[in-house]
Amino acid sequence: MSIWWSLHLRRDAASVPLARRLLLGTMETAGVDPDVSYDLSVALSEACANAVEHGGATPGSPEAYRVTAYLDGEKCRIEVADSGPGFPATRERPPIRRARAEAENGRGLGLIQELADHVHIGNKPGRGGAVVSFDKILKWREDSPLMAV
Repeated sequence: MSIWWSLHLRRDAASVPLARRLLLGTMETAGVDPDVSYDLSVALSEACANAVEHGGATPGSPEAYRVTAYLDGEKCRIEVADSGPGFPATRERPPIRRARAEAENGRGLGLIQELADHVHIGNKPGRGGAVVSFDKILKWREDSPLMAV
């Protein structure tokens, strides 16, 4: 079983729950375990919120971001790409720093890393924009109609 979808969303806070609901609906329909679905939906919400807040358009690029989700066999992969300035140019992956417990901001990438099995953070090749992708091994409900075989 393989399902994928892609959304082109305005950089607006109202787009975050839309992406989250679509992911949750897809996973529920496919028969993914609710705990796994919840973890991935929180990670997706954090990635989308980061794109909305930090993914400001560079000159000549749209005020939008893209969300793509793949459920393929035993794994779900999600990618969120924006049109902002991206992460600072370094040879290594940008560090994911832990926010203080009382901090109101700065937890997104750390939460994504805790909730997903694998996380990749980088910039779009050749043009502005950040890309955050993450995946997680899926568990299926017993009565799953589309369970991977």
